Amino acid sequence: MGLESFFEPKSVAVIGASREQGKLGHEILNNIIKAGFAGKIYPINPKADEILGLKCYPSIKDVPEEVEMAVIIVPARFVPSVIADCGKRGVRAAVVISGGFRETGAAGEELERQMLEAAKQAKIRIVGPNCQGVNSTAVGLCASWPLVKSKGTISAISQSGTIFAALECWAEDEGIGIRKFVALGNKCDVDEIELMEYLAEDEETKVIALYIEGTRNGRKFIETLRSAVKSKPVLVLKGGRTGKGIQAAMSHTRSLVGKDSIFDVALRKAGAIRVYEIEELYDACKAFATLPLPKGDRVVIVTSSGGSGILATDACEELGLNVIELSDELREKLKSEMPPECILRNPLDLTGSANSQTYDDALTILCDDGGIDSIIVIVGDPMPGIADVIARHFSAGKTIVPVMLGGGHAEKEEREKMQKLHIPVYQSPTRAVRALAALTRYSKIRGG
Repeated sequence: MGLESFFEPKSVAVIGASREQGKLGHEILNNIIKAGFAGKIYPINPKADEILGLKCYPSIKDVPEEVEMAVIIVPARFVPSVIADCGKRGVRAAVVISGGFRETGAAGEELERQMLEAAKQAKIRIVGPNCQGVNSTAVGLCASWPLVKSKGTISAISQSGTIFAALECWAEDEGIGIRKFVALGNKCDVDEIELMEYLAEDEETKVIALYIEGTRNGRKFIETLRSAVKSKPVLVLKGGRTGKGIQAAMSHTRSLVGKDSIFDVALRKAGAIRVYEIEELYDACKAFATLPLPKGDRVVIVTSSGGSGILATDACEELGLNVIELSDELREKLKSEMPPECILRNPLDLTGSANSQTYDDALTILCDDGGIDSIIVIVGDPMPGIADVIARHFSAGKTIVPVMLGGGHAEKEEREKMQKLHIPVYQSPTRAVRALAALTRYSKIRGG
């Protein structure tokens, strides 16, 4: 059975819907409504006649029509029987938010076994339990929390609800948007392997982000990664790299966590891109969603801050990017256009006296040079008009990665202008370089 019913259902029942604001049964129902879900929505609560303006039913068995997907938010001990009832109403997909299963010990493990057996009998697929839900912006389905509805091209699979939510919220705040997000929880049925296969075939997904703590079938996981990478980048953040981290992962979702060094080698051979922090995962997602792949590793850094240029250079060297020497011809072209105080090296230091016109002149020359693949543009001072300058050069064929360090009003205005144009802006040179290194590595994988 496919996974479409989790992402494109015609109808959704929220079992455990609540009238009480702040409870998950209220917030998830409210988010499905506010995200603009166009299908039918059925709140299920035996103690309510109506919730949020929708007719409420005592049980899913009382709904007069078939229901395609159910979101279940009831105590764990009731979930197996609820799943059985869902089968009688034609439910194909169930998202079990409820905790209290395998992650809690032997009694919870038995409940999870009973739930899975009921699902198999009813031919229902399960995401969860102990998860934060799913979000599919294409159909306005935010069966999760918080409310995120901006459409984009980033899809994510996460064993952590908080990491899931952080990625969603950052993408929403910066106007990048998301495509399909799944919080796996205990992954008793649907897992990261099946979801990767599904998302690799999704034409609107440009990049897949993955947070995992362990996998049940390492060989199949790597084979699926290798196949998915042929069509789009897959970014992997793994929890449980250290001895105590492994113990924490086992208690979080009862994951089987293998030796990290073996996992790391396997990831690299499969062509996946490994990251080590949540911010790094998001930064790389943002780059893949908005920037063209560089043709090579040749980088020029343009900056008004000497210190920031040095930090960017260090990061490039550490991550295998080539901070090229400027050719004599290129230096002469720059010399003819740049103010005399500019330092005509790489990094190209425009100094603190630079304005947006100085950047425009520099980028015009650099974008015309065939020996440059990527340009990191660091703006270290308030710079009215810089968003328009970067936007003008953004589609010139180079991979342009903007960095804005300041937090003042002028910087905020320029940053927001770029975000509205889907131009990514990074908050530090190192974060920008890491994102560019991920792009460059994937470009090399695709090309070679």
